[in-house]
Amino acid sequence: MPTKLKTSGPLARSATLGRIEVAPRVVASIAGHAANECYGIVGMAARGLRDGIAERLNRDSLHRGVVIEVREGGITIELFVIVQHGTRISEVANNLMSAVRYAIEKTLGLPVLAVNVNVQGIQLADGRAGR
Repeated sequence: MPTKLKTSGPLARSATLGRIEVAPRVVASIAGHAANECYGIVGMAARGLRDGIAERLNRDSLHRGVVIEVREGGITIELFVIVQHGTRISEVANNLMSAVRYAIEKTLGLPVLAVNVNVQGIQLADGRAGR
C-alpha cells in the first residue's frame, strides 16, 4: 500500500538561488524514521488492521505508516504506530508529536500544522501483539 498523500505533487519552495522540491514520500520517510526512534514506539503500523491485528512495518517501508496532507500554511502529518505495553500512551504520543514536528521542521524547513497519532496496537513484553 503506497503512502497516502493529499497533495498534487512535490512540496516546492522558491529561494533566491532557485527552486527546491521535496517529494511527499521523503517527508513521510523522515516522519517515519523520527517516530521509530521515539521511546515507547515499537514500530510503525500499516494504516488498516488485518483481522483486528496491526501489521508492523519493516524499516524500509516506514513511510507506509504516515499520511501527509498539504494545507495552506503548512503540512499535517498522521502517524500509525504500535506502542510498547506498559508505557503511558499519552506521554509516548506527546513525545512522538514533538519529535516528528522537530525532525520535519529542522530537516526541511516546512511548517507543521499538526501531528496526529493513531495507536494501531500494543506489543507485549514477549513480542506478542495485543489490541
